[in-house]
Amino acid sequence: MVKVREDHPVRYDGTVDLDAWLNRLGDHFEGMDTARLKEACEISRQADQNARLQANTAWPSGLGCFRTGLEMVEILAELKLDLDSLIAAVLYRSVRERKLSITKVSETFGASVARLIRDVQGMAVISTVLDPARKQVLDQGQDQLDKVRKMLVSIIDDVRVALIKLAERTCAIRAVKDADKEKRQRVAREVFEIYAPLAHRLGIGYIKWELEDLSFRYLKPHDYKKIARLLDGKRINREQYIDNVVSTLRASLKDAHIEADVAGRVKHIYSIWRKMNRKGIDFRDLYDIRAVRILTHQVRDCYASLGVVHGIWNHIPQEFDDYIATPKENGYRSLHTAVFGPEGKTLEVQIRTHKMHDEAELGVCAHWKYKGTDVNNQNDSYEEKIAWLRQVMEWHEELGDLDGIGDQWRADVEPDRIYVFTKDGHVVDLAMGATPIDFAYRIHTEVGDRCRGAKVSGRIIPLNHKLKTGDQVEILTAANAHPSRDWLNPSLGYVTSSRARAKIASWFKKQDRDSNIIDGRSLLEGELRRLALHGVDMKSLAQAVNCHAIDDMYAGIGAGTIKLVHAVGIAQRQVEPEEQKSFELRARPQQKKAVDQGINIDGVGNLLTQLANCCQPVPGDPIIGYITVGRGVTIHRQDCSNALYLHEKEPERLIEVNWGNTPEYAYPVEIMIMAYDRPGLLRDITLELANDKINVIALDTHTSKQEFLAKMLLTVEITSLQKLARVLAKVAQLPNVIEAVRYRKKV
Repeated sequence: MVKVREDHPVRYDGTVDLDAWLNRLGDHFEGMDTARLKEACEISRQADQNARLQANTAWPSGLGCFRTGLEMVEILAELKLDLDSLIAAVLYRSVRERKLSITKVSETFGASVARLIRDVQGMAVISTVLDPARKQVLDQGQDQLDKVRKMLVSIIDDVRVALIKLAERTCAIRAVKDADKEKRQRVAREVFEIYAPLAHRLGIGYIKWELEDLSFRYLKPHDYKKIARLLDGKRINREQYIDNVVSTLRASLKDAHIEADVAGRVKHIYSIWRKMNRKGIDFRDLYDIRAVRILTHQVRDCYASLGVVHGIWNHIPQEFDDYIATPKENGYRSLHTAVFGPEGKTLEVQIRTHKMHDEAELGVCAHWKYKGTDVNNQNDSYEEKIAWLRQVMEWHEELGDLDGIGDQWRADVEPDRIYVFTKDGHVVDLAMGATPIDFAYRIHTEVGDRCRGAKVSGRIIPLNHKLKTGDQVEILTAANAHPSRDWLNPSLGYVTSSRARAKIASWFKKQDRDSNIIDGRSLLEGELRRLALHGVDMKSLAQAVNCHAIDDMYAGIGAGTIKLVHAVGIAQRQVEPEEQKSFELRARPQQKKAVDQGINIDGVGNLLTQLANCCQPVPGDPIIGYITVGRGVTIHRQDCSNALYLHEKEPERLIEVNWGNTPEYAYPVEIMIMAYDRPGLLRDITLELANDKINVIALDTHTSKQEFLAKMLLTVEITSLQKLARVLAKVAQLPNVIEAVRYRKKV
């Protein structure tokens, strides 16, 4: 059943009478400064008129963004939202259609209203990228739709934003009645797949029902009309029948001295269609087409009313549910029973208190889980966000104040996933901090292998750019492109996922040995030179990384089976045994257990751990744990080839681990930077160091005017060799920088 709404009060000239409209909704505006709301309405109406004059059109007065804004306010007033939310609702469409500037909104009504409008606009990313050409409608792949919904929730920091957007989409689906078929179906698909489930999760029953029915009307017109005809054919008789039932119940409850409100209701059309399909039954076999609802003041009166109902009519076996004694997962409470009513016709009766009814209708009772999801996964940030939105609605009803709630959520619930769009509008979920290369390999191995660039929302971005929720990512490929070994360098930040690292390493393993030897030699020698590690015995180094020959070591580094950072760490221990100790945490050699090593294992207590010999992780390295048989947990670097292999073969035995709060010691290191001089060069270098929390304790620069070369000598505090390598690599990537190396004074 579609919600019936009243027309706006209009004057003789067809314009809306704002005073009459405000008076009509007066009960919802108690305690509000309606003068501000009226001012917002006048500004919206004037924006419409200015747009019509500029376009030289003769639209009927009072239509457009202004009337839509009034309609949105009527929806939100039912939810008892605050004044800022109602003002934002009035002005939203005017701002979205560029009839009104967000700057003027901020100046006139404050930053809070402007922020609400901007955040609602941010949710419009769903509308702009959902693929309108998809053939499936009501049977979309659940996994893809769930990702879209999670993405939508992940960008909401204020529950008012979600409610304003729901009101706006409700107005949109109402307004497409006279639009062309393509637009009707596009809007209906979006509303049905995204916003009706959001209203469902927030427990806003009456909005959910209207969105479902109107969407169903345009997406499945044949089925909608079929059920509507079955209902309409009996409408007069059914209404008379319900009136008689209500009268009988009221009289019987009064005789039993039970104070209650009784009303009839009609099950909405989409719900009828869904139940018929889910249970495989015919329309005549539905017990709840005719229904009445009894609202009492106390729980005991609910059960007393149930006795009255069963005393009047015969109960249908197995058609009784006590959701008061045993509430639904989402907290929904009510008594449901089905009886053979007058004339032997089936009748559903719902009995609940007024408080229970308000919770079910207005969102205080949120739907906690979708059917079929894992109810034990209480750590999912998406579910925490839904719960948070639910709590905000409760707080609003009690306190009438939503200011600052978004900041509280950000402090309590940090998202662990991001949701980005493909070029075709499909949603891909990635770990926080993912890059375009992670995205490419998530799509397909060949897309990653042939990646040569990326765009976000049509703009070229670096391949180590950190993606964020709502980005629309396009991967640029070429037939002759191939992975770069720089992608495997953790210092450069090109890859964050184990999956992408494994795919890249696999590509290099397939290359010929001679090529890997050449590339491996170049990588190792270049890194040793950059870190000023001279006089390394390559034969001893090869043996230390378990290779029989130097070329085997080079080939392993080139193929990615031997990590460059591992080989460099061993080289430093050979060349500078004393200095290497200063780059390690002093307590590490004596540590035996997880708690002693400063290693935290998620979800469990103290376990025996050991550091893997293959990659020898040091504090600060990204790590992962592997559960062995009888030897506790082995700690690997996340980019260790063995760990990547285990991720493919035995992912169930890998667990999340992290370094504890072991104190770090910083040591002074000198670095030399050579670059072509340009304005802002020093600023960019120091900013890069600041981003990595590197403290600069000395700085000396010299610029050659003839050669336009800048030579910089910086003394910085470094806690590990790996951090030094990462800093040098990042500085070397800055524009105009020729090289960045560790500097040693000649003795």
